[in-house]
Amino acid sequence: MIPYGHQLITRRDIDAVTEVLRSDFLTQGPAAPAFEQALSAICGARHAVAVNSATSALHLACLALGLGRGDILWTTTNTFVASANCGRYCGADVDFVDIDPVTWNMSVAALRDKLVRAKSAGRLPKVVIPVHFAGQPTEQEAIWALAQEFGFKIIEDASHAIGASRNGEAAGNCRWSHITVFSFHPVKIVTTGEGGAALTNDAALAQRMTLLRSHGVTRDSSLMQRAPDGPWYYEQIELGFNYRMTDIQAALGLSQLSRLESLIEQRNAIAGRYDQLLRDLPLQLPVVRPENRSAFHLYVVCMQDDTSRAAHRAVFEFLRAQGIGVNLHYMPVHMQPYYRDLGFGEGMFPEAERYAQRAISLPIYVGLSEQQQLYVAQTLRKALT
Repeated sequence: MIPYGHQLITRRDIDAVTEVLRSDFLTQGPAAPAFEQALSAICGARHAVAVNSATSALHLACLALGLGRGDILWTTTNTFVASANCGRYCGADVDFVDIDPVTWNMSVAALRDKLVRAKSAGRLPKVVIPVHFAGQPTEQEAIWALAQEFGFKIIEDASHAIGASRNGEAAGNCRWSHITVFSFHPVKIVTTGEGGAALTNDAALAQRMTLLRSHGVTRDSSLMQRAPDGPWYYEQIELGFNYRMTDIQAALGLSQLSRLESLIEQRNAIAGRYDQLLRDLPLQLPVVRPENRSAFHLYVVCMQDDTSRAAHRAVFEFLRAQGIGVNLHYMPVHMQPYYRDLGFGEGMFPEAERYAQRAISLPIYVGLSEQQQLYVAQTLRKALT
């Protein structure tokens, strides 16, 4: 089976992890801060907070921005459920914004229209989470302008987009957002096994996320309610979580970050080959805006507009039967049973629903051979003709 995604672990990665295993620190040692510093340097943000998953990073980001009961979070419905669930963890209401039918990212036009209606109803969001779907950055400047006009905070869910850029600016620089979140799951561009990070240019937000990732416990005397009575003294000043990244994970991530540019180049080369191999098929191929450089975490194709659910399923199952591990990214979040129970349902976000009825994620990962890629293309051609 050719999987849709797969990690690439080198001897250098293994040696980096082995070095930590032989050291005095498996967690809360020097590797995690070094990983954070490398992330900050690569992305151009002032602060990075490494955690055990991107879901944890989203949760901490929401808490740091003060999201809570009575507040509202908006995100795209074309994403993994974590982009919405983080708001529910905080007790907030969640709503969704439809997608652009070309880029499959959050539609800025739909966002503006929804904001205008929400302002009239007195139901503006406190936080908006645009998602850099498949590795392509969203129109962050336009979303930032709307944030200034309507008064919401922005968390970029860049889980797919480490190494991507827009107008020459690295994803994660936080120029057009308050916090950016990355994922380092094994199928992502860079992996720490499981892991994530939240980046920001705001020192206060970074300090709060750092506190909350470790039980809300501090040894910083400037944050304490009373003076320490010994070197052992610490205080829990908030109800936090055990969201720390281990040094084992961080060492792997630090090693992988050292070849990030090469990984992005190879993913773009694979995407370019797909573009050539599939250009004459009745498919909508990924469109990367000219000002963007995609990280190509995913390579998604969409069947024709009039494709039935049965035809979509038939092609999907044919590809899997031929040993090609295609996937669907994503089933719209608002159609999940949990969110249906909150009042969402079919027909509410038509572009995302139309997309999901036609989309197929093809295999893309560093290490996918040209022969395997040709086999994927030839098999897809058979399925469609």
